[in-house]
Amino acid sequence: MSGKFQVTRSSWLLTLLVCLICSIGIVTADTGTAAGSTQTVTDMTGNSVQIPATIDRVADFWNAHNEVVLMLGAGDKLVATTSLVHGMPLFNKVYPRIGTLPAPFDSTTKEVTVEDVINAKPDVAIFSDGMNKSAEKLTEVGIPSLVFYFTTFDDLKKCFLLTGTILGDGAKEKAEKYNDYLDTKLAEIKGVTSKIPEDKKLSVLHLNSLKPLQADGNKTLIDTWINVAGGTNAAGKDLSGNMKSVTIEQIQSWNPDVIIMMGTTKDKETVMNDPQWKDLKAVKDGHVYLNPKGVFYWDRYGAEEALQIQWAAKTLYPDLFKDLDIKDVLKKFYTEFFDYNLTDDDINSIMNPTE
Repeated sequence: MSGKFQVTRSSWLLTLLVCLICSIGIVTADTGTAAGSTQTVTDMTGNSVQIPATIDRVADFWNAHNEVVLMLGAGDKLVATTSLVHGMPLFNKVYPRIGTLPAPFDSTTKEVTVEDVINAKPDVAIFSDGMNKSAEKLTEVGIPSLVFYFTTFDDLKKCFLLTGTILGDGAKEKAEKYNDYLDTKLAEIKGVTSKIPEDKKLSVLHLNSLKPLQADGNKTLIDTWINVAGGTNAAGKDLSGNMKSVTIEQIQSWNPDVIIMMGTTKDKETVMNDPQWKDLKAVKDGHVYLNPKGVFYWDRYGAEEALQIQWAAKTLYPDLFKDLDIKDVLKKFYTEFFDYNLTDDDINSIMNPTE
């Protein structure tokens, strides 16, 4: 009788363990020798992909995700990146090796040069949603490819944890540490902004670029952090998705309270001085802000989302967040998660990007 109970209890524990592993999106199944063992991973789109159990070489073609790999302490595992990441000044300063890696992925066309990826000899390639064709090309030549994507902070945390689990070597623990930090900051900010009446919330337009003129709509992480920070997405009722083409007439009809824009100080000057923009409430009130740009763009799907929500809340409602010192937050975050001590010049470049 006790033997049957022991078997039943063991089976129950095994089932529980499998469920817990599946909950973070990965199930490990060893095959062959230790050197050739594999694991089956379910990526963020639901695809099951067999990859090596030990990952030492990563080709990362999701621009923002390169920063996640770096933050998790696995920068040395990167063997291929993108041209956009090559052009990130602070990324290159924090981790100079990134500029020496091949960039066989065109961030504009979203096409990958298969031969160059093969030469980089990655154990796995990583793409974002929308790059599925390139992922399929690599799969066809024997390079396992994962597609990651998220539009909410819950899915961001799952993505980072899955990445850390795959990378190994302490990366999972760093992902858990980051997720705990993010949860703490989300709770602190929403504890304040959730009390703002709906009719008092500021409408926020987030611009991706001026030429071409593009804005970010609903069903995006941009929309999510705007809401967390206590705003409403001015384009959310009419646009769905990232980087959607818009006209100045549409923007004039939305007439946002605040404009947050990716770009440089020159781009901001253009908006503030162009006659087409001058009658907008955000322009007249002087509420046009450049989105910070650190190791990567804070607003877009990288590790610095934890900073973005704090900066956005402080920017929209400075009186509600008087005790939030963004410069102090910045310094502590970079030291803790990038092992890099920011200088005052670094901070100025982050807050006022000129390139």
